[in-house]
Amino acid sequence: MKRTIRKHILRPLMLLVIAGLAGGYGLHAATAAKQHAGERYAYHSARFTELLNESNQVVCKPGESHNFYRWMDRAYQSSHARLPGKASLSLEAALRAERHGLRRIADRARRTEAEVALAASLHQLVKTIIPKFSLERGFEFCNVIEGGERQCLLQSVLIASLLQDAGVDAGTVMVYRNPKGEESNNGHVVVLMKLPNGRDLLVDASDKEPFVRHQGLFARAGGYRYVKPVYVPDSDEIASYQATADNAKIETARVRPLDFAFVRSQFWYYRGERVEGGLLSAKKTQAGLEAAARYLRTSVKVCPENPLAVYMLGRVHWSQGRAEQARKQFNAADALYSRFGWIPEGPQEYRALANRPIVEGARR
Repeated sequence: MKRTIRKHILRPLMLLVIAGLAGGYGLHAATAAKQHAGERYAYHSARFTELLNESNQVVCKPGESHNFYRWMDRAYQSSHARLPGKASLSLEAALRAERHGLRRIADRARRTEAEVALAASLHQLVKTIIPKFSLERGFEFCNVIEGGERQCLLQSVLIASLLQDAGVDAGTVMVYRNPKGEESNNGHVVVLMKLPNGRDLLVDASDKEPFVRHQGLFARAGGYRYVKPVYVPDSDEIASYQATADNAKIETARVRPLDFAFVRSQFWYYRGERVEGGLLSAKKTQAGLEAAARYLRTSVKVCPENPLAVYMLGRVHWSQGRAEQARKQFNAADALYSRFGWIPEGPQEYRALANRPIVEGARR
C-alpha cells in the first residue's frame, strides 16, 4: 500500500523535474509568466485588440480592429522582410512556428541567440512595412493603415507584442537618457527583452540598427523606477542596472518592462500631447486645449502613476489659466518623479512655479 502511494506520488514529481530540466526553464518559467501577466499584450490577444479599438475610437470606426490584423497579414505576405525560413507562412503561422521552435531549445545560450535573431528580424519587418516615422500621427494604429506611419510607442508595442506571441519575454520601457547621454522627460519608447541568459537587450525601431545602448530608462523594479543600464563590455547586452537615485546596483532579474496599464496610458498621453490646437501647437485654441485636457485626464485615470501625463495635464491647465488645478498637478507630478528617482528640468521648473503665489488667469 505504502509502495503504491509512493509510486503514484513520487513518479509524477520526478517527471515534472525532468521536464523542467529538459526545457531549460520548467516550473520557474511558468511561475514567472504568471507573475508577469500584467505586462502581456501579445499580438492578436484581447489586450492588443483593446489598444486597436481605442485607436479606432479616436481616429477611425470603433470595433474595426480586424482591419489592422488584415493589413498586417497582407503587408507581411508582400514584404521582402519576412521571417527567415518561413516566407511561405502567414504572419500568425510564422509566429506560431517560432514559438514552437523556441520551446524546443533547451540550451539557454542557443535560445538567447535564437531570440536575438528573431528580434532583429522583427525590427527589420516593422521598419519595412511601416516606412514613415511621424511624431504627429504615428502613435495611432489607424494611421499605420492609412499612411504607413509609425512612432516610437506604436512601433515598440508592436514589436513587443509580436515577440510575446512568439514566446519571448519582452515589453516596453521609456527612455530618459539616450546613447549620447542627452536627457528627456520620458521622451522615447523602446523594447526591453529579458534574455534566457539572464541579461537584457533593448530593441529600437527608430534606429537603423536593431539594438541600441540607451543610458537611462523608466521601467519597473519593485514599482516604477528610473534606472541606468550597465552594459557588458563590447556588447549591447545589459549585465545589470544602477538606480538613478543613488547608483545602487539592481540585478537584471529585478527590472521588468512597463505594465499594460502604463502602455494604455501612454497612448492616451500622446493623443493629448499632439492634438491640434493643443499645448504643443503653434496656435493654441480653447477647443484644442480642452481636447488635450480630456485625453490627458483619461491617461491619468488609466495609470495614475504615469508622471509625464500628470505633469502635462498641469501644463494644459496652466495654459488654460486654471492655476489652482495646475498647481495640484505639478505637485502630484513632483511627488511621483521624486518617488521614482529622478526629476526632469521641466517639472522642476513648474514645481517652483507651483510653490509661488500664482495669479488666477496667468498664462505660461
